[in-house]
Amino acid sequence: MGKEKDIQADVVIVGGGMAGLTSAIGLATNGMKVAVIDIAAADTTTAESFDGRACALSYSTCQLFEALDIWPHMEPYAQPILEVRVTDGPGLLHTHLDHEDLGEGPLGHMLENRHTRIALYARLSEVDNINLIAPDKVKDITRSANKVTLTTEGGYTVEAPLLLGVDGRGSMVREWAGIKVTKWGYKQDGIVCAVEFEHSHCGIAHEKFLPSGPFAILPLTGNRASLVWTEKDHLTKTIMGLSDRAFQSEVQRRMGDFLGGVKVVGGRWAFPLTLQFAERFVDDRVALVGDAAHGMHPIAGQGLNLALRGVAALIEVLVDAHRTGQNIGSKTVLRQYEQWRTTDTAALLSVTDVLNRLFSNNITPVRVARDIGLAVTDQLPPLKNFMMQHARGNVGDLPKLLQGQKL
Repeated sequence: MGKEKDIQADVVIVGGGMAGLTSAIGLATNGMKVAVIDIAAADTTTAESFDGRACALSYSTCQLFEALDIWPHMEPYAQPILEVRVTDGPGLLHTHLDHEDLGEGPLGHMLENRHTRIALYARLSEVDNINLIAPDKVKDITRSANKVTLTTEGGYTVEAPLLLGVDGRGSMVREWAGIKVTKWGYKQDGIVCAVEFEHSHCGIAHEKFLPSGPFAILPLTGNRASLVWTEKDHLTKTIMGLSDRAFQSEVQRRMGDFLGGVKVVGGRWAFPLTLQFAERFVDDRVALVGDAAHGMHPIAGQGLNLALRGVAALIEVLVDAHRTGQNIGSKTVLRQYEQWRTTDTAALLSVTDVLNRLFSNNITPVRVARDIGLAVTDQLPPLKNFMMQHARGNVGDLPKLLQGQKL
């Protein structure tokens, strides 16, 4: 935490979540001075009661964390994902993805968001050139031809050639820059909790498609799992209001007994499910990253991975520009990031939107068609291998960090 309240930086980041802190670490470890402003203190965002969610980190995302020396702080809490089993409700037809078919290590790892944040703060403490201003709130932003100036309610003034908006779906940076956003809701909520099983989950992730939406059972360490239960929003209040005993009975009923008895551990949370995307990712001396640029349905578990693909691309573009003496806040530099990420982002947002609409219904012809599709996919090794490479994040024009390379 910097003591001086007048700060000169190369990059100022608004938003100290997982994407924001990763961006800061990546830029600072490559010689840039960074300031991060966040409304919440570290002890708030790392508390067990803060969030409750966990993320499936693709293999390439883990490579990013390895390249930035964050992974050693994460690995003790990471559960390898060895297999994925996708079923359509109670039907027998399914698709089964097994990492052994690739012979290239796990498909990814599951990690609770809390432990990811703890790891990021641990790595942050090892890195020079980062001023973390938190908890604090941006009061004003002004922009000139050469810099952006931010003042905070806590009395800080930060000047930098470039401002990164990594402040979530309701981004104030995006709103200040006048960047429009397209969004829609699915009339669904994601109910999240952790469960503990009687029998071993064996590192297998399960996704069951029910009429209300996907029901995902994602393995965690200690024979626990993160449960992401998609439900129609008008039923959420009733479900969240159930007693602990009644809620656990409902979880057991929907999950079945293939892993024996199930115990809900810890709290439960509910989040509205929406899709949104900004009309552009950059503006004069401004770039949007992560949920500030795009937010998606969690049906494929790729939200954080998509955000970190953007982070990795932006870090590479900015570090290359900085090393060659270019103006990192110029449109020429920032458009390299935008062009790199636009197509991949649009494709994944479209796929998750279509998948959710296809599977979140109980229309008989549609159900039969998708069951046949799951069964056919399971019998086509090349298609399954392609899907696994996608799940591992190894498809497309990958930034160096996602390949495990330092810059």
